[in-house]
Amino acid sequence: MNVIEKVKILGAAGKFDVCASTASCRKTPSLDRVGSAVSSGICHSFTPDGRCVSLFKVLYTNSCSFDCKYCPNTCSGRKASFEPEELGNLFISLYLGNYVEGLFLSSGIAGDPDRVSEKMIETVNFIRERHKFRGYVHSKVLPGTDYSLVKALSEVSDRMSVNVETPSKARMGMVSSNKEFKSDILRRQAWIKRLASRKNLPAGQTTQFIVGASGESDLEILRLMDWEYRQMKVKRCYFSAFSPVKETALEGKERTPIWRENRLYQCDWLLRKYGFPLGDLKNVMDGEFLANEAPKLLMARQTLDSPVDVNECSFEDLIKVPGIGLVTAKRILGYRKKDKVKGYEELRNMGVVLKRARPFIEVAGKHQRRLGDFL
Repeated sequence: MNVIEKVKILGAAGKFDVCASTASCRKTPSLDRVGSAVSSGICHSFTPDGRCVSLFKVLYTNSCSFDCKYCPNTCSGRKASFEPEELGNLFISLYLGNYVEGLFLSSGIAGDPDRVSEKMIETVNFIRERHKFRGYVHSKVLPGTDYSLVKALSEVSDRMSVNVETPSKARMGMVSSNKEFKSDILRRQAWIKRLASRKNLPAGQTTQFIVGASGESDLEILRLMDWEYRQMKVKRCYFSAFSPVKETALEGKERTPIWRENRLYQCDWLLRKYGFPLGDLKNVMDGEFLANEAPKLLMARQTLDSPVDVNECSFEDLIKVPGIGLVTAKRILGYRKKDKVKGYEELRNMGVVLKRARPFIEVAGKHQRRLGDFL
């Protein structure tokens, strides 16, 4: 099988992993190198028409001894594997051709996870040492990998990730009979957390949930997500709505609606960036599931009984208003230091989305009446 055929198979298999942010604080002082990872996470590589390019996201192999019921690697389709130098040379040629800006390397687990991990480390070492590549590398830690190999991989990577996939041991048992939630997943996350705290891993770790594959509720996902941020210090949680794949055990299962994935991302933002407590999100759920409506809007309807005076309220109250984000709230506070906000146009110029915000704010003693005002 030639390299082009391998790319078609293993590149297509890599699309199911969405942990693809490229933020890294690693310094690249030497000029004798290829690539650079800067604080914004964007390497200096562009296509000929000026567009910023993406990661080369690929599997080392799509052969896998695990039996995850939703995973295409369990299918009986064509199997392929790279050799370390083969994959390394391919990546460098793509990078130098301005097609990609960094490497996202994952793999199926063909038998022994340590053996596959050794091949992944050999691949990254090859591009780092032979080609002096100093750009961004995101490496997957395979379930069951020995600590020494996790440590070795952390030394040549910017970011690592282990996908939790489900929110609990019981849910994991529903989609895989040979993957242990605590020892295979959480233990390795704890190792990565420890390595990241020692500056071995500039961009830390991320993780991913497969939404709907195990019949879990949104509240189950949000609880583990909140725990992951607090206890495992993950940088980002990603979500992938379950989509049935032919020849897998769950090929007949109904597809998870994409809006559920979108609502979870909105909740993630409110927890991670806004600092809203999980309890506030729980209060606007329908049982243990999110409604198909923006959670921030639902929270505002429930908690903002009267309009928020944009000239008097605190930062914490401003960010509860739909249409006012973190940056816009800071702009409003900065503006108030020199003058009062006198009208909606000033707010629009500061970035407020008035269509969403007007029912919940008061400007210069005026506010838009809501339906409840007439009842």
